[in-house]
Amino acid sequence: MSTMSQRPPPSPDTIARAHALIDPVFVNTPLVGHRVVDDALGCRLLAKVETLNPIRSFKGRGTDWFVKSGAATGPLVTASAGNFGQGLARAAVAAGLPVVVYASVNANPLKIEAMRRLGAEVRLSGDDFDAAKDAARRFADDGGGLLVVDGDQKAIAEGAGTIGLEMLRDAPGLDDVVVPLGNGALATGVGAIVKAMRPSARVVAVVAATAPAMKVSFDTGTVVETEDAETIADGIAVRVPVPYALETMRGTVDEVLAVDDSAILSAMRLAHERFGLVVEPAGAAGLAAIMAHPAAFAGRSVGTVFCGGNLTPAQIRSWLMPLP
Repeated sequence: MSTMSQRPPPSPDTIARAHALIDPVFVNTPLVGHRVVDDALGCRLLAKVETLNPIRSFKGRGTDWFVKSGAATGPLVTASAGNFGQGLARAAVAAGLPVVVYASVNANPLKIEAMRRLGAEVRLSGDDFDAAKDAARRFADDGGGLLVVDGDQKAIAEGAGTIGLEMLRDAPGLDDVVVPLGNGALATGVGAIVKAMRPSARVVAVVAATAPAMKVSFDTGTVVETEDAETIADGIAVRVPVPYALETMRGTVDEVLAVDDSAILSAMRLAHERFGLVVEPAGAAGLAAIMAHPAAFAGRSVGTVFCGGNLTPAQIRSWLMPLP
């Protein structure tokens, strides 16, 4: 990558230690399969369900470990599309640390309400996540607190990596692990432990086709920003990549695929119809890639993550309910 941080990647040993210390409400989640889905996809699919905890997202793993590892000091400042902010608020408030979260003026109102309910001070700034992140950085630089950037913290990736540890514990024969790619903590954490426990397994990360900055950057080996990131998948709508995550992906991720919003919607509907789960767009991106690229996964044992389930009632009606 064009800018090297010289920081160590997520540690498999630390991921194992984190798994024993993260709040039990977030760990040991179900790994589910469905024979009808397998027949339709032409592979054996196992999905890790990360939507059943108090914040309906995997983000609680990384944020809880970030605070418990001692990386969090003093007041905290972050930017979030919603799920990361919920996780950080829950963990920090429990430790007595104040949190200010910057979110886009267009952020999911359900997620904004949840962040405030969990004790964060939420400030709306900018039209998208990266604009909100710029505002958070300015506030932190002015003395507002420690800036916490999802994807830029080793401890957060290690907390997220506990998902991969559980997947291979429960399904040691997985050939592929497919995860959504936003700021990169999930991909690098899961990738680090998968490469340690099962080196032959392929780790595939997935972006939204209209928010391709992380894929373009990974494929070209340099940090590439995009003008916009217009996608229904707000959790992976990244315009400005995190250099540390990209560097770490070099040793943890084999390939990055892109899927369009229509494929994401199809995956959300499949998860709802067959697994009975409400999965938000970013959370269904892994399944969308498996559905959109059947030849790449044919006959293989494939794991993915349903990594978030925060939808508004209007979104559920629009995206998941059958047409009259």
